[in-house]
Amino acid sequence: MSKASGTLWDLAIAEVEKRENPDDDGKRVEVWEKSILFMGNKNGGKTTIILRCLEREETPKPTLALEYTFGRRARRHNTPKDIAHFWELGGGTSLLELIRIPITSNNIRSFAVVLVLDLSKPDELWTTMEKLLQATRNHVNKILTKLEKTNPEVATEIKQRMWNSLQRDHPDYELVDPFPIPLVIIGSKYDIFHDFDSEMRKIISKTLRFASHYYGASLVFTSKSEALLLKARVLINHLAFGCDKRSVSVDHSKPLFIPAGLDSLSQIGPPPASDSDIGKMRANTPLELWKKVFEKTFPPKSFCDLQDTKDPAQDLQYVEYEVDVMRAQKNQVLAILLCLVLVILKIAAWTFFIWTFDCSFSH
Repeated sequence: MSKASGTLWDLAIAEVEKRENPDDDGKRVEVWEKSILFMGNKNGGKTTIILRCLEREETPKPTLALEYTFGRRARRHNTPKDIAHFWELGGGTSLLELIRIPITSNNIRSFAVVLVLDLSKPDELWTTMEKLLQATRNHVNKILTKLEKTNPEVATEIKQRMWNSLQRDHPDYELVDPFPIPLVIIGSKYDIFHDFDSEMRKIISKTLRFASHYYGASLVFTSKSEALLLKARVLINHLAFGCDKRSVSVDHSKPLFIPAGLDSLSQIGPPPASDSDIGKMRANTPLELWKKVFEKTFPPKSFCDLQDTKDPAQDLQYVEYEVDVMRAQKNQVLAILLCLVLVILKIAAWTFFIWTFDCSFSH
């Protein structure tokens, strides 16, 4: 009897698992779990892109620091849903230290980055890209250094996967420096960018094509247009859920769409400057040369201008009545204490003055 009940119990467990996680062969399906960090210009459209990818009809709100949401999607009917974790870094380049929170040694194998650059602000473009990608790369490299000691197989796998987007026979294989984890670069606000002078558009487009190709990244231009947002979703869904990437568009007069590994330095061409100007520029790497050429046309804003100086405590989207009342009371107490301190200091100053005057008069 016990043997029979044990067998029935085992069959019941197997049947439940089969119903919850069925595959075509009745085998258990592994759930795909990915993480993506969105970063870029402040007010560059990151939240809008995330909401569109998750098909949520919500009004975007400014991101204060680091925010999290997630999406789920089944690969096919009656299968468990894969999970995508979406992190969003707010504040432009002012909160670089928060990058280390979502990217850890536990999830780095399934992590990717989406860099959203505001095409309508070319004077912020290179600085934003450089600071965010450098901070992320430094953090990822620290994780890889630790993994080389604790789990060398994983570290080797990640380093080898860096080159997956570029075939070994690609003519630029020895000329690029792939980002250590998958990267998508999105040029947002194309609708504003489209009204720029054609030469300005060409310089920005060529520069972003070079940077994307150099980092082994995918590149797409988007705006609030549903058609362009759909293209951005294609690349992000590929990162999050493994969906297919499609088509290529390298025409500078149209929105760019270039999946990683499908561009080349010969197609991009040289930096948009005369040979004499390039000859005067001292650069140690191709990336540095492109930076100098780009910033000659679009002088960058100072780092201070890119800092987020708004006090988040005054942001209306975070209003909490009880907390705000207590905070106001504390501010009143502090103001009263400050006044008392000032009065005491003033009395002390007058006392000292009178004492000094009396001493000098008596002598």
